[in-house]
Amino acid sequence: MNATIALATGVAAFVISCAAIVPLRRLALQWELTDRPSEKKAHARPTPYLGGIAITLGTVVPVIAVLGFAELRIMAILLAGTAVSLVGLIDDVGPLRPVTRLVVEAAAASGVALAGVHVSTPANGWVDGGLTVVWIVVMLNSFNLLDNMDGALGAVSTVTAALLGGTAFVTGHPALGLLLIALAGTSLGFLPHNWAPARIFMGDSGSLFIGFVVTCSAVFLVRGQGPGEMIAGLLLPTFAATVDTGVVFLSRVRAGRSPLIGGTDHVTHRLRRLGLSTRTAAATLGALAAMAGGCCLLMAMGWISPLVTTMVAGGTAIVLIALLQGVHVYAPIEDLKAPPRIRERRR
Repeated sequence: MNATIALATGVAAFVISCAAIVPLRRLALQWELTDRPSEKKAHARPTPYLGGIAITLGTVVPVIAVLGFAELRIMAILLAGTAVSLVGLIDDVGPLRPVTRLVVEAAAASGVALAGVHVSTPANGWVDGGLTVVWIVVMLNSFNLLDNMDGALGAVSTVTAALLGGTAFVTGHPALGLLLIALAGTSLGFLPHNWAPARIFMGDSGSLFIGFVVTCSAVFLVRGQGPGEMIAGLLLPTFAATVDTGVVFLSRVRAGRSPLIGGTDHVTHRLRRLGLSTRTAAATLGALAAMAGGCCLLMAMGWISPLVTTMVAGGTAIVLIALLQGVHVYAPIEDLKAPPRIRERRR
């Protein structure tokens, strides 16, 4: 598979995503499938969902068109990811019980693990599969929570998928690289419509699909690797989501709040508290993901040591989580309210 095919796939994904957004937005408005403002949300106007359908279609269609159904593990990721996206869409239309979502997510992750996409540990067998399922479920929900401000997850997904796709090509996995280039293309096509002020949200359908594909792809690439490569290979592609989840979980526990209840206490909200605009906060998160993804690519090329990469990435995550605890967020959120045309989601 050459670079021309990969580029064409990314362009096709971009075009499909861009073309699908407009009718999906109209349909969402017609059916009143919108995220409405409330006392628990910071955006100012009802904003339509269904953007996740464009993201899923933009990824699945060109990849199947190029690869067909010959690549078992890639098809397992696509099919399971589509199932997770569908559950997210149902949740967007009418909220599901958390246990229902978790069961479907675990089943999808189990299907991918059975297809051969799993981590490798000395224990082998069911331990590898169990660890893989837990990691995938945790991280896809972390990506879901990362979709809390206009443009944030779109920016993270675009750079992460592109760099992880490069890592896949460098390490001799062109089919996976093709999948990730498609995800990067469709995320880039969606981003202008979701950039502040957002005209459409990806919803749970899009965020769960992105989280599933990125996390499964990272697991795919670390299979058979040593401990250092495995830890760094799992952490770096999910770095932004990991830091965000760590910040939120720790701060809510310290404040005596339930970690399961949403709030404006994510990394993006803390960056807003520090004076950054919505767009700058989203771009900052994307830059963080780009640096982590770049380190993953350099490690795959043998330019930096896996052990050093693991230590630096882990230490940086801990430092960021600790430092961001100092940004006060549990106060009235009026100052987070954006001007009339700037809207943010809140989870």
